[in-house]
Amino acid sequence: MIEYKGYTGVFEFDPSIDAFHGRVVGLRDLVTFQGRSLDELHRELAESVEDYLEVCAGIGKKPERPYRGEFLVRTTPELHRAVAIEAESAGTSLNAWVEAALTSVVKGAPPPRREARKSARNASRSKERASSGS
Repeated sequence: MIEYKGYTGVFEFDPSIDAFHGRVVGLRDLVTFQGRSLDELHRELAESVEDYLEVCAGIGKKPERPYRGEFLVRTTPELHRAVAIEAESAGTSLNAWVEAALTSVVKGAPPPRREARKSARNASRSKERASSGS
């Protein structure tokens, strides 16, 4: 994957043209590029994105922005309930818990756990006791 101005390009080798062929992902519009080296792919992706932005401006269309950071997830009521309980037990919102869980899959960071909630609650109680002088 390569990126330019928030647009992500993926590519693969195409032996029929003896070069790499790529496309920008996350758009309904088709934006493609090709090159024989990584440097050339970077240049061609940038040129294709700039061309796309110019075409959009020329026709008065707002360019698509990939991945605005919001999506709807449909699941079973049982899983929804279980995840909501986990989030509440961890002392976080459902959205924050799901974001942490997704991050754990993508980057290896663990989602909030009940132990973290207990530690936070205990730290809060310790601060309360210290400030009340008990």
